[in-house]
Amino acid sequence: MQAVNLRLLAIQFIGLFTLFAVALFMGAGTIFWLSGWLFLLLFFGFLVILTAWLSKHNPALLQERMTGLGKDNRPRWDKVFFAGLQLMFLAWLSFMPLDAVRFHWSHVPLWLRVSGAALLIVSFYLLFLVFRENSYLSPAVRLQADRGQTVVSTGPYRYVRHPMYAAVILFVIGPSFLLGSWYGLLPGLLLISGMAYRALREEQVLKAGLPGYEAYMAKVKYRFVPHLW
Repeated sequence: MQAVNLRLLAIQFIGLFTLFAVALFMGAGTIFWLSGWLFLLLFFGFLVILTAWLSKHNPALLQERMTGLGKDNRPRWDKVFFAGLQLMFLAWLSFMPLDAVRFHWSHVPLWLRVSGAALLIVSFYLLFLVFRENSYLSPAVRLQADRGQTVVSTGPYRYVRHPMYAAVILFVIGPSFLLGSWYGLLPGLLLISGMAYRALREEQVLKAGLPGYEAYMAKVKYRFVPHLW
């Protein structure tokens, strides 16, 4: 069983938490923001639970999640595009507190904020189902011959070809409501559009290099949402 680099894991976790916290609370102009802390609690609580589960049940996937972006066989377009997507995500995360706290452009009722937290939790559950099913869920677009990659067509992959991206759609909508930012939905749509573009390019890579993927595409016709796209 592959050992997990705990030092690297701790560095990545602390770095990600710091990045999220700075983006949220610098935008808000205050640390006294309950919705911001609740978002961090939900997100990093899920991250801790998922990491602990992967460490026990699929440490090889956890290691791939930690190091996949640094592998040599990533297409150049994915390196550039993924970096841009990360910047878009941080901009989105920084924009919502500007809207909801600093300038009060939006007014989101309490019931909808609670619904946003519920959507976030649902997205985490769907993400867990994807991680449980797919041992090749790298953050990078790459063919994982080094890990014996095969086509995954079970679990949520029976319904859509990119269930992780489908779950992330809920993850984008949920925080906009939870954090109280109607305008956060607009850059959120850009993030979703970016994921859609990446999914199309990723399919080209898998179709060309992963045996059986073209047949899987013919069998499972939808990418994100059944009967829609």
